[in-house]
Amino acid sequence: MSAWWATRSERERKLLLVMFGLLALVLVWLLVVRPLGDALDRAKQRHNVAVLALAEARARSSPGGARTGGPPSLPLDALVRRTATDAGFTAARVTGGGPNIARLTLDAARPQALFGWIASLEAQGVRVERLQARANPDRTVAVEAAFSAGAAR
Repeated sequence: MSAWWATRSERERKLLLVMFGLLALVLVWLLVVRPLGDALDRAKQRHNVAVLALAEARARSSPGGARTGGPPSLPLDALVRRTATDAGFTAARVTGGGPNIARLTLDAARPQALFGWIASLEAQGVRVERLQARANPDRTVAVEAAFSAGAAR
């Protein structure tokens, strides 16, 4: 190999060194960076599935027993925020419009978990005034909802 290298001109040697350097960069990219990026993406997907499954399981359970009818004891936005967190919807954004009005925005929720949670809210005397759900590509829904205190009509 050294005899072959010695027969090359100075210009050829520089070009070959550049070529080997670029080849090393491409190999590092293909053998290290891309597999690590793919593994990170798969881990994020597994984490999202696990978070949604936890939310679904929490929504199916009824901690402390559900009340029926009657107005809620907390301000409505605090009740919606607390029950959403208990059901696993930690990314829920809840805003209040007074003691008897709450608005919810949620970017991703499993439909089964979401509607189970809404049913438990209705059992506690919270009425759904408006609900808009849009399908996401990952089989979840994005939700905007408005709640008010009082039994369902």
